[in-house]
Amino acid sequence: MTQYTGILLSTAYFAPVRYFSKLIAYPEVYIEQHENFVKQTYRNRTVILGANGPIPLIVPVEKGRDRKVTIKDLRIAYDEEWQRNHWRTIFSAYNSSPFFEYYADEIETFFRKKPVFLFDFNQQITETILELIEAEVTIKLTDDFEQIPENCLNFREQISPKLHLINPDPHFEAQPYTQVFSEKFGFVPDLSILDLLFNEGPSAHALLEECFRP
Repeated sequence: MTQYTGILLSTAYFAPVRYFSKLIAYPEVYIEQHENFVKQTYRNRTVILGANGPIPLIVPVEKGRDRKVTIKDLRIAYDEEWQRNHWRTIFSAYNSSPFFEYYADEIETFFRKKPVFLFDFNQQITETILELIEAEVTIKLTDDFEQIPENCLNFREQISPKLHLINPDPHFEAQPYTQVFSEKFGFVPDLSILDLLFNEGPSAHALLEECFRP
């Protein structure tokens, strides 16, 4: 039986709890930078919980004429004020959460910049989140698309807004925590890491560890 020491993940925008539970669990973490962009995935979207239920936040990207674009070369579009809208939505959803004020300034900075490439933007976000939850993770980038690093689980496609609802993940078990709208919706699992961060603060790291199943 193969003993996996690493994991291969896609890039993600404020990735879900499931994603981060894997990030901190493996000694080796690789992020795919040579795949073609896949629509309707966490690569350019995240899901938070608002007063009316889950809310998808989508980063618009520049579209070519049916051409395939490598994820590391995909440019963010600024035809609309999506940054202001994302931050307003996040603020509305979490300003009453226990740790919002503690982390808000760090998170808001991402909505004041205008990065060119989605991949770079996501990497900056992920590295900042890891610092905030005090997780020491060394992230490596893939050399090419075809090759899966040795002894690595390939999770490039498995962590998806649609697939995870129908495909069980034996390496993840959501651990309940108190959310802003728990009384209205009960516990909603596997939302954006922002939901866990603003609600649990310093306890986020320990909860992520509890979510992981070897």
